[in-house]
Amino acid sequence: MTIDFKDPVALAQALIRCPSVTPEEGGALSLLEEALRPAGFDCKRLVMREAGTPDVDNLYARLGRKQPNLCFAGHTDVVPVGDAGKWTHPPFGAEIHDGILYGRGAVDMKGAIAAFVAATLRLLERHGGELPGAISLLITGDEEGPSINGTMKVLDWMRDNGEVMDACIVGEPSNPKSLGEEIKIGRRGSLNAELIVAGRQGHAAYPALAENPVPKLARLIDRLSSMPLDQGNADFEPSSLQVTVLSVPNTATNVIPNEARAKFNIRYNNLWTRPKAEAWVREQCAVAGAEVSARWEVSFSGTGDVFLTKPGPLVETMKGAVAEVVGRTPALTTNGGTSDARFIQAYCPVIEFGLTNALAHHVDERVAVTDLQALTRIYERFIERYFAVGV
Repeated sequence: MTIDFKDPVALAQALIRCPSVTPEEGGALSLLEEALRPAGFDCKRLVMREAGTPDVDNLYARLGRKQPNLCFAGHTDVVPVGDAGKWTHPPFGAEIHDGILYGRGAVDMKGAIAAFVAATLRLLERHGGELPGAISLLITGDEEGPSINGTMKVLDWMRDNGEVMDACIVGEPSNPKSLGEEIKIGRRGSLNAELIVAGRQGHAAYPALAENPVPKLARLIDRLSSMPLDQGNADFEPSSLQVTVLSVPNTATNVIPNEARAKFNIRYNNLWTRPKAEAWVREQCAVAGAEVSARWEVSFSGTGDVFLTKPGPLVETMKGAVAEVVGRTPALTTNGGTSDARFIQAYCPVIEFGLTNALAHHVDERVAVTDLQALTRIYERFIERYFAVGV
């Protein structure tokens, strides 16, 4: 079936029909190449590898060699569908019912990719196939997974090959309920930790002959949970620590276990860095551990650092495009989870603007066809404003 790649709805449907659950490519990147190559894009397929992780296919496509280079970053990988029997419509069927497009990835974020590609192709058609600068797309297949063989490594490849971005739009679903509510100009960092308190196994009837780690762990996590990290600032809400897992390798009620574990996540604002947050955790554990004579150790993981793009030309250009199309001025926000913008910030100014996020990862993930069409018009006006054509 022939696809009109300038139609964001048709392209979104075709992308959704590609079963690209992380780390599978599922045909989604090949479809994007099919859309972009005839318009003159130089497409590079970049398979990234690291021991102990699955290979991941990525795409970097660029049209034009002039600067500035405006980049759109996104991901074609999607989360698993869960119980497919609970879906009203097939998760990879991309069916439209009553003006609503259903399917995994509809909002996160194949819909936004389709909108940006369609907007770019429409503009090129109107402007004789070229613009005053370059347009590029950085599309990964590893955003919903460990994010090891995706955007980070593509950025390394770009640096090594002289590919410079001047500004970047990440098409994550940035709006809470309706299109045009918010532009994400930052996000808090994310740090995972596992805390282990050692004990000495023994019979519950003879506690003096054992060492129970459970109440000691409870004291440590109580201090971690109750000590505020900060009060927030003008750019970010307060940092927070949330205990998410408690586990003891023991099922017998009459046995004192030999260890107890907790896992927690810290969402930290720009008052912190990862090393500073790790040091704070160790300090709190040391204080509480001394109170109860706990033998503890803590380890950290995570790749999500904080990012913030202060209001300036990039932000104002997107605000103007949104206001022109949907008639509202979007708020500038920094809440929510992490995104690949955390990696891109080291290379150029970056913001996030896409569809609504209320149904991302849900059963019956879906998007209104009118939202896809409106987002395409916003991206069109944004590109025109950025390159000062058609303004």
